[in-house]
Amino acid sequence: MRAEQRPGENLLKSVRAFVEEEVKPSVSRLDLEDEYPQAHVDRMKELGLFGTLIPQEYGGMGLPLQDYARIIIELSRGWMSLAGILNSHFVAAWMIETFGTDHQRVGHLPRMATGEVRAAISMTEPHGGSDLQAIKTVAMREGEAFAIEGEKMWCTNGLHASLIMLLTKTDPKAVPRHKGMTTFVVEKRPGVHQQPGLEIPSLLEKLGYRGLEGTRMNWKGFRTPVSSALGGEEGIGLGFKQFMAGIEIGRINVAARAVGIALASYEAAMDWARTRTTFGKPIAEHQLIGAKLADMATRIRAAYLLTIEAARKKDAGERADLDAGAAKLFATELAEEAAFESMRIHGGAGYLQDADVARYYRDAPVLIIGEGSSEIQRIVIARRLVELAESGGSLI
Repeated sequence: MRAEQRPGENLLKSVRAFVEEEVKPSVSRLDLEDEYPQAHVDRMKELGLFGTLIPQEYGGMGLPLQDYARIIIELSRGWMSLAGILNSHFVAAWMIETFGTDHQRVGHLPRMATGEVRAAISMTEPHGGSDLQAIKTVAMREGEAFAIEGEKMWCTNGLHASLIMLLTKTDPKAVPRHKGMTTFVVEKRPGVHQQPGLEIPSLLEKLGYRGLEGTRMNWKGFRTPVSSALGGEEGIGLGFKQFMAGIEIGRINVAARAVGIALASYEAAMDWARTRTTFGKPIAEHQLIGAKLADMATRIRAAYLLTIEAARKKDAGERADLDAGAAKLFATELAEEAAFESMRIHGGAGYLQDADVARYYRDAPVLIIGEGSSEIQRIVIARRLVELAESGGSLI
C-alpha cells in the first residue's frame, strides 16, 4: 500500500519513524494509565502535523486531503488516540477556511497551523446524538454578544483545546429547525475545568480511545462576541449546513483511523502467525489461519482505496458525501472485525489487557459510533444512491 510520490511523502516517512521509535514503545503504558500524551503532542507540533491541511498562506503545509489520510493511517497504526487529537482540529480549521470571515481566518489559522491553538468541535448533547437538529443549547443575543446556555457531551479535546467550534440554536422556534442553528468559534482557556460561564466536569471514563479526553461541557451564560459567529453576522442560521460540510472531513479522518487500526491488527496477526508454532509448523501455514489473513488483507486494501478516493473527491471540490460515507462505513466495520480476528489468531495472548491487539479491540468500536454511526451512514448512502438513480448518474 505504498503511495506514489507526493508532496507529503517526506512528512509521511517522518511520521512513520515517529510511530516506530517513540509511540509504540510508550503506548501501552499511556493507554492503560489513560494519560494525556503531552510529549507526543509536542513532537507532533515539531513535525508540523497541526498545519498539515491549513493553506500555506496561513502558515500551514497546504497538503491535499489524500496525504493527510495517509498520515492518519500511519499515526493510527501506532495509537489511534493521536489521530483523534488532529481530527477535530482540522474539521474546525477547514470550517474556518471555508466559511469564516477574513478576520477569522487571519486571526485563527496561523496559530492553529503551529499547534499554539488547538481546536475541538462540539455538537453532540446528552439527550441525543445523531439528530443534531434537536440540540437544546441556545445562544441568545445580548447587544454585541451572545450568551450561551446548554450542555454538550462527547467533546474530544474539550479540555486541552483553546478554540471550540460550537453548534447552537440562535432561533429555537425556526421552521425548518436547521435554519435556527448557528456555529460559533468560541475561545476559552485550555486545561481549565472552571471559567466564567463554562464548566468542564470530570473527564469521561471510556472503554477505549484512552489518553485523549472526552468531556461534557456545561455552558452557563458564557459570553462570546457576535463577531465569533462563523462567517460573521451573515453566518447566523447557517450552522447546521456548515457542520454537515465539515463532518465529511471528519468521516474521511475516521475511515483513515479505521484503516490504521485494521492494518495494525493484520500486521500483529501476521507476525504472530509466522512465529507461533503448532503441530510442527507456523500457524500461518494452517489453511484456516491463512484464510483469515487473506480475508483481512483483501478487505484492508479495499478500505484503503475507498478512503483515498473519498479524499481525492474532496480535494477536487467534488461532492463526496456518498464516498466519505461508504469509506467510513466499510472501514470502521472492518476495523472492529480485524481487531477481533487478530485477537482470535493470538489466542489467549491476545486477551491480556496490555496486549496491542486488546487495545485495537477496545479502540475500534468508537469509530463505528462517531461522526455518524454505521446506521446513519447507510441512510446517507441510500439517499444519495436514489438521487444518482433518478438523475441517471453512475455508481462508479
